[in-house]
Amino acid sequence: MPELPEVETVKRGLESAIVGAVISKVTLRRRNLRAPFPENFEKLLAGQKITKIARRAKYLLFHFDSDVVLIAHLGMTGRFSVVVKGKKEELETHDHVVFDFSDGRKLVYNDTRRFGVMDICDKSEVATHKLLENLAPEPLGEEFTVNYLEKALSKRETPIKPTIMEQKIVVGVGNIYASEALFMAGISPLKPANTIGKKIPLLISCIHDVLNAAIKAGGSTISDFADVSGDSGYFQHSFHVYGRAGKLCSKCGNPIISIRQAGRATFYCEKCQK
Repeated sequence: MPELPEVETVKRGLESAIVGAVISKVTLRRRNLRAPFPENFEKLLAGQKITKIARRAKYLLFHFDSDVVLIAHLGMTGRFSVVVKGKKEELETHDHVVFDFSDGRKLVYNDTRRFGVMDICDKSEVATHKLLENLAPEPLGEEFTVNYLEKALSKRETPIKPTIMEQKIVVGVGNIYASEALFMAGISPLKPANTIGKKIPLLISCIHDVLNAAIKAGGSTISDFADVSGDSGYFQHSFHVYGRAGKLCSKCGNPIISIRQAGRATFYCEKCQK
């Protein structure tokens, strides 16, 4: 599933490509993804000018000149592609939504597994929308402070790795980047969250570092992630632990091990992470 750096990469690509574009027509090639599309989806967006594209956690927010906002989540395999005029005339099986622009370009949403979602709301309702209202602070935002995380973890006895992946603690720190940040901080993923103590400032710093580096690298392509131009990310070439079970630790030379936590694979070095 695309994590924060991948969604931020998509957001920046869309921002540079389609802000200012006017939607002339919307075509739904099916009536639902993970959930049904809103009623009158096509009519509500036709004629709208895109004024801004933002991100909240792993959600993309398309703002329009009428104060309507399109909320989109990529799910596991969702992908937006900007198609220039005259290209890709034949749609693929899993091209489920097509936005035609007045300048002849298209924005195509493809989703093989159909776990993505799209909804529409008024700008004034974004913060209280059911998909967004319970989300925690952004890991790269001003609210994600040492004091905040100390308080959030103070009564949590669960292991730190799945805890920092909870969207009610901090948004967007998914499986890949949680593993990498904990390795950088020298913290075992098995350590109870409420025992991190003095390492909280270091953990926050490492989360910042790994997310910023991944964004700079265009995200990580593990299976099929691509940006709006169809290019793969390359942060996967910088992984220290994720996906490296049995390979040697870059710090100490011991083998990286893999375990399951909360149904997800966790990779770490027993010697370097305590």
